[in-house]
Formats: sequence, structure tokens, C-alpha cells
Amino acid sequence: MAQDDVKHILDSLQSPISDLETLLNLLARPLESIGLLQTRFQNHVSEKLPKGSFNIPKHLPVIQRALLQSILPSWDSALRESNVIEIADQFLCPKSPTSQNAIRTALEAYTTILSIPFNTFSIQYLSRLASSYHIQILFDCLFDSNPQNIAAIRWEDCVRTVISVPTKVANFCGHEHSVPGNLRYDAYVAELCSHTEAIVWALSSLGSISEERTQAVSYLLAKLVNIGAFPSTTSFSPSQPSFFAVCLSKVQQHMDSLQYQTVWQQILGSIPSSGVLQSIFVSLFSSTRDFPPLSSSSPTRNIVKSEATLLRVILGDLSPENRDLWDIVLGVSQNRDFGEGKARILACWAAFTAKGCSDLSTVEALLMQVLETWSSPTHVKHSLLSKHHYITTLFLVLLSYSPSSANKLALSPTFISAIGTYIKHLDPAIRRCGMLVAEVVATLAGKKLDFEDWEGHDAERTWARSLRDLIKERDIDAEDTELLLGEEQKPTIRETQASAKAKPSGPASSNNTIYPGDAPEPDSDDESLRGYASEENSDRAPSPTPSALEEIERDPTLNVGVKKAPRPVYLTQLGELVRSTNAGLKSEENDEPDKIEMALNCGEELIRRKRNFGMELEENAVNLVYAFIGLQNSYDLDEFSAKRQGIVTALVACCPRRSAPCLIEEFFKNQYSIDQRFVMLTALALGARELASLPVPPPKVVPSRISFPSKRLPAVMHQKLIAEGPVQALLTDISQGAIEKAKDDATSKAPLSFTRERQLRLQKPAKITVVDNPIVSDPCSEAFYTTSPGYGPPAARFTDVAAEYFICPLINQFWIFFRDEQTREERLSHQSDPLYRYRGSGTGLVLNPIVLAQFISTLAVLAHAGRNAPQWLALIAPDSLELAITLGTRPVSQADDGEDDVDPALKAEWGPATTSRDKEASVLAASLELALVVLDGCLDLDGGKSLGLEHTRLVLSAGEWAGNLLSWLERGLRVAGSGGAQEVRLQRGAAGVVLKVQEISERWGRSMVDMR
Repeated sequence: MAQDDVKHILDSLQSPISDLETLLNLLARPLESIGLLQTRFQNHVSEKLPKGSFNIPKHLPVIQRALLQSILPSWDSALRESNVIEIADQFLCPKSPTSQNAIRTALEAYTTILSIPFNTFSIQYLSRLASSYHIQILFDCLFDSNPQNIAAIRWEDCVRTVISVPTKVANFCGHEHSVPGNLRYDAYVAELCSHTEAIVWALSSLGSISEERTQAVSYLLAKLVNIGAFPSTTSFSPSQPSFFAVCLSKVQQHMDSLQYQTVWQQILGSIPSSGVLQSIFVSLFSSTRDFPPLSSSSPTRNIVKSEATLLRVILGDLSPENRDLWDIVLGVSQNRDFGEGKARILACWAAFTAKGCSDLSTVEALLMQVLETWSSPTHVKHSLLSKHHYITTLFLVLLSYSPSSANKLALSPTFISAIGTYIKHLDPAIRRCGMLVAEVVATLAGKKLDFEDWEGHDAERTWARSLRDLIKERDIDAEDTELLLGEEQKPTIRETQASAKAKPSGPASSNNTIYPGDAPEPDSDDESLRGYASEENSDRAPSPTPSALEEIERDPTLNVGVKKAPRPVYLTQLGELVRSTNAGLKSEENDEPDKIEMALNCGEELIRRKRNFGMELEENAVNLVYAFIGLQNSYDLDEFSAKRQGIVTALVACCPRRSAPCLIEEFFKNQYSIDQRFVMLTALALGARELASLPVPPPKVVPSRISFPSKRLPAVMHQKLIAEGPVQALLTDISQGAIEKAKDDATSKAPLSFTRERQLRLQKPAKITVVDNPIVSDPCSEAFYTTSPGYGPPAARFTDVAAEYFICPLINQFWIFFRDEQTREERLSHQSDPLYRYRGSGTGLVLNPIVLAQFISTLAVLAHAGRNAPQWLALIAPDSLELAITLGTRPVSQADDGEDDVDPALKAEWGPATTSRDKEASVLAASLELALVVLDGCLDLDGGKSLGLEHTRLVLSAGEWAGNLLSWLERGLRVAGSGGAQEVRLQRGAAGVVLKVQEISERWGRSMVDMR
């Protein structure tokens, strides 16, 4: 019956309510049963609920959810007009914070509000809950009214709920609603930190505390670390709360209590995560007071001792026995630069024990650890001057606590070797750090050592003298009174932050504070000129004034230094380096060679480094392509062609969607030389291979290969260089692989009598070659991309960009260019004098045999790399095969169609185009190899089905063309430009095409239609 009453109340509150009196009755009865109903609402209770029938965890969240989602949005104004809104408040923020049921109601209210969509009522009640039911009240309620094991579980849920309040409120409010002051992130976290310290202080008054309570506070501190309440540096930003900025003054007030110290050490000792403990230590260490770091006055020494005592109160004694704390302190203190003042505090803390005397074993252990860092060659060579000052100060201050360790150090090989490393350092300031330590250790060890380099008023010598004076006494021996500012003038942490916010930012020392009389410490990288104040009786010349220095700098007889071009950091700067800006200047004033050389040296590395760096490469790729392919070696720079080739290849590999179409478009313009066209084609081929994750051969060591010297070398060397190019080398390997497969298949089917003849025709003559080791450091080697992390994976898969950005644009642009060239020749063909006729295959033009052969070879390499593209069978293969047959059988220029000297019998048998004596062997060989690559790819992908059935004319034409050419060559007829390697290429290419066509015909011959 009792449960039915409660269920009736819950159902009624979740349904529309007819009048105010009914609402008040429904709300009053549950409150009366848990003792939260105020006296003036007792008359609204029509019938009391049976004792124990209303369960807070089970029934209360239902009422709270109904109030927030439906009742208050509808009845808020009516409740306020009748002055009865407090009855609803009792469900969400009761006015009896000392009552256990009230605190349990508040806990449920936190959970309910945060688990449903926010509205204005949610924000109002969260603000009131944060003020009335803070974390300390919830902690006391949970652990006083529940068993310890159950309280620990509920406490973790409570902490997660309370911690998430400011974030969820900020997300809801945004820019549309104002956030209550106590729910702003900084104020809320600061109040949370304050109550956390209050929990610790309250626990210290209990005498003995349970392990569950200790772990509960540890869990709360870990959550505060996660939300940034323990920053690693002292922040003056109001939006960055800090636990110790809020609580350090209270900790100092309670630090005389031994029980308070014990509670802190137990809580921090129970933290399971070393990362959390490290964050707390770094935040506490950074929050200690600032003071003149090398001051040896009594007030300063007293501050050092006081701050070291604070570390000991919260963290405990620093000793190797406390392993977790010891490892954290060693790792943090030696890897960060806290400044000389913090080094004094750390050394003083290490000198403390529970009895307050010096613990030499701890100091010696820490001294040996610091020695490892101080003597490390990496530290000596690469650390900044401020880090050197910090480590040196820590080393010498620790040594002052344990002078007996000097004898051991004086005989240490590590220490002696480090002194030599310091003395050899080029920076005099860092050199003096090692000299100072050497003198101090020698003096304490009873030896005599004096470098006699300590007199002077510069910052380095002043620092060394101040440090030497500092270690004459020990900070731990200071008196227990602070006289520096007086008690009435000591600024608290909050006051220091408030004053820092009001002051404009300016230069600061390593501790972010500049004190009167302290000179700023110079940076070790500062190369500016500084004068020095000479003594009156000094025999040195006076320091030059700034005006005198400027006059000397303007003196043309002394201005003999060469200004180096700046190293580019952004791609726009790289483009500016190769842009001609010094035209017309004298050679002395022209810095363009230095700029171009710098661009060539840094270009490829910078482009590859920017591959995945935003949109910078996408925006600058086209401009860089224009700049580098049009660049001329006007200043005879070393390795110009090789470096330019690497840059253009990197552009294609790192930004293929912009660079490849641009290169293809520029290739068919008549403003470029053979050298520049070769650069474009080589970049397309090598870039495509890199995108396809295929091996790329390393570049030749002969720089003259890429800058093709066609006008200077004899014909034999000319042909040799063509055959040894990177594109030709790739194509040779590709065609060799295709022929080997065809040879193996055909040999197994051929009669035995023809086997030897076929092997002699196909087998490449044996040569003695040198096998080179792979050059991993070269970007063009395959191993480079698996061992060099700087270049990363390809920018795109070549199968995704092959058809759209490489092969199809290249073929289409060629046909457009070829049509225009034929039209232009036709318009001038009526001229009787050949001098006035236009010849499209002239020297340096695209249709010249040298360039055309390279173009076809590049297309063959691209087709092979993109054979797995979805468009390969339907578009790439037939278009490429058509182009190969056309260029291998038809003249590219009317001037090439000369047939006066052709044998009439041959002309009648094979046709004019095939027997033309002007068809270059390099063009024929490249065309055959392109056809071979296409046929081999089709056989691998679908057995030649799509090409044989849908493009039968092309397949049969290729077979007829290659067969006639092979018969012609076997009869001993010569092609223009043949001989040597070109003749071998011709024979191998023709034989390979014949075998591939024969294989396709055997498979699909019954379905193929003979179109001849």
C-alpha cells in the first residue's frame, strides 16, 4: 500500500497537474517523509507517507527530473506569485546543509541535473549547489554515513560529477547565456582547490585516518591534475587556476602541525600514478617564492630554507629510499631549467632529514646524479646558457653541503673528461662554467688551480663571482626569521599574481622576475656586439661607440664580407629565391647566384617536408614548377641539373594533382630546350614510380646526363647518354620483364628446332657489370622511403591519379599538339624554298626524334606504374597502344616523308611509312616498348580479353607492324640511327610484341574479328 502511494505521487508529478494545491500536496508528502519539509508547508500534507516508504536514491531522481523538465517551466511563475517556490527548492538544493538527508538530496541533484538536457533552471540550481554543498560537505557526508568500502565507490562517482560542472555549464551557456560567477571555470576550480586543502586539514585533526579516506583525497587530487589545476609554470592568467596559488598560504599556516605533514605525505604516497605525482611536484616547485637567485644575504638564505621546508612538509624527505619521489625529482630537475634560485631550494631540501640536520648520503647521491648531467657532452654542447647556469649552480651548492665529495670528484674520470669538454667550448660563458667548477673542486680537494679569468664587469664574470660567494655559506644554516621584506610587506601568491597582471610584460630573467641591481643574463646564442667599461688605469683601447661601429660598417674598403642568401623556411621564400630580381646589376652587387644555389640546395628537402603541412604546397606548387623548369644555369653552379631534377621530381611526387598537369601543359610549349623537356619527362616518370611505391633507380653520378648536351657531344656518346637515362633504364627493365614472361611461355610451346634460334634473338648479350650497393641516403632509392622518416608515405596513390592527372592528359595534349603542328606545316607547304617551310620535327621541338623517343618512353613508364588503375583496361591501354602504333608507323612531319632513296621492292611490300629511312630507331624502339608494356599489362589483368575483343584492329595492327619490322631487321636492313644498343632494343621490342599478340590471338582468336 505504501509503495502504491509513492508510485501514485511519481506518476502524478510526471503527468499534467490541474491546480496549484494539488501540486503542493504532491511535493509536500515526499519532503515530509524524509524530514525536509519546512514548517509553513505542513498544512499541505493531506496524508503522511508510511515511514521508510520513500527511498531517496530510487524515488528522488524521478521527482527532480520532473521538476526540471516539466513542472518548473510551467509552474515557476505561479509558485513565485504564491511565495511557495521554496518547496520546489527543497528537492534540488535543500536549506538544511547539516542534515544527512539534505546532503544526500544534493548529491542526487548534482547527478540528475547533469544527466538531462540543460535549461535555465539547471544553471540556477547548480550555482546554488556549488555554494551550499561544496566538495568538503559531500566528502564528510559520504564517509560518515556509509561503510568505508561503499563510500569509496560513491565518492569516485561524486568527484566525477562535481568536476564536470563548469565544463558542461560553459558548453550550454556559450555566448547566449551568462555564466554565474561561481560556475566560471577559474572561480569554480579555485574554490574546489580551497576545499580540498580544507579536507586535508580536517583529516589531520582526526588523529588516525583510514586508508579509504586517504585514497579518496588522492583520487580527488588526480582529477584536479587532469583538469589543469596543477600547472607546470606560475601563470598570471585569470583563466588558469592553480592549486598552490590558492592554497599555499593556508598550507604555510598549518605546516607547524606534524599530523598535517603526515596526512599530506600519506595522501601523496598513495597516488598510484607517477605522472600525477610529477605534475604536483612540478607545480609546487614552480610556485615557490622568487628571490634574487645568487644573493648571499641572510634574508634570501632564510627564504630558501623556508621554501625547502615547505617542500619537505608536503612531499616528505628527499632520499633514495623514497624511490618514486626520488625518480620524479631527478627526472624533472635535470631535464628542465628552473633557474638558479630553484636549484638552491632543491639542494637545501636534499640536505634536510627528519631531525633537521644535514644528510650527507642523500646529498652525495643527488650530487652524483647531477654530475652525470653536468658532464654529459650533449648537455655541454647543446644546452642554452641559462640551463648551464642552473645545472652548475645546483652542482656547486650540493657540493657545498658535502665538501668531502670533492676528493672523489677530483679523481673521477667522468669529471676530468667533462672539464676538458667545457674548456674546448667556443662560448666563453659556458667555458667559464667548467672552469669555475674545476677551481672549486680543486680548492676543496686541497689542490691549487686558478685560471685567472674572473676579473671584469661583464655578466659572465659577475655571475661566477656571485656563485663563488654564495657557496661560502650554506642556506640550511640560515636563521628562522625573514627580514627581506618584513612581515607586513610580504606579498602573498595571489597578491603577486594580481600585481603581475597589472604590470606590462617586459624582459624577464629565468625566474620571470627582474630584481634591482641584477643584470640580465645574456643568451649563449647572442652574437651582438657589446662594449666594455675600461678601468681608468687600463692600457686597453676604449670601446668603440655605436656611431663609430656604424661608420666602420659603411666603409667600402672594409666591407668585404659576403652576405649569404637566407635559407628558405616557407615555399613562397623558395620561389622568391629563383625569381630574377637583380637584372642589370653589377657582378659585385648581384646576389642572384647565391640565391639560386641556396634554392637548389634546400628545395627538395623543403618541398618534401611540406608534403603534409597544410595547404602550403598545394598553393605554391604551380609557381614552383614554372620557376624551376624555366631556370637556366647561367652561373655554372655545381650539380645544377641534378638538384633541379630532384626538386621538380619532388613536386610531382608530393603534389601530383597540381604539378603533373602543369608540367604536361608546359611540355608542349615551344619555349623550352631539350634539357628542360627532359627534366619534365623524367620528373613525371620518377614521381609516378614513387607514388606507385615502385623502386626508383638512383641518379647517375655524371651531372651532364640530366643536362643533355646534344649540341656538343659526338653521335656515339649522344646515343650512349640516351640509353643510360633514368627513364630509359626503367623502361629497359620493364620491357625485359615482359619479354622474359613471353619467352618462357612461348618456349614451352615452340618446336625444339626453333628454340635455339629464338633464344639467340631474344637473349641479351652478357656483359660484365659492377653491382652497386643501394644508396639509402638518396631520395631516389627504394630503401630510402623505408628508412628515412622525413619523407613519409606517398601524397596519393598513383592508381587514383594516373588516368586523370598523368596519362590521359599527356596523350590528349599530344594529339592536340600534333594536330596543330600538322596544320601549321600544311599552311606553309606551298613554299617552293624549303628554307621557308615549317618543320615540326626540328631541333629542340617536341617532335624531334630525341624528345619524341623520351616522351614515348615516359608514357610507357607511366602506363606500367598505373596498370592497376580502374581506367587502365578501358582508357589507358587502348589509347597508349594507338599512340605507339601511330608514332611507329607514320611520319610525324611532312619533311620526314622523303622516299626517293627507298628500295621500290621494299616500298611495295611493306608500305611507305614503315620503310621510311628517316624514321629514327630510338622512336621505333620506344614505340615498340610502349606497345609491349600495354600488351603485357592486358595479359596480366584479364588475359587480353578486353583489348582483344573490343580493340581487335589495334591488336592485329600491332602484330603486323612488329612482325614486318622484325623480318626487315632479320634481312639486314638498317633503320636511321640504329646500331649497337638501339638495334638490340629494336629486335627485342619487335619480338616481344609479336609474342604478346600471338598469345592474345591464341586465347581469343575465335572471338576476334579480323578487320584487315
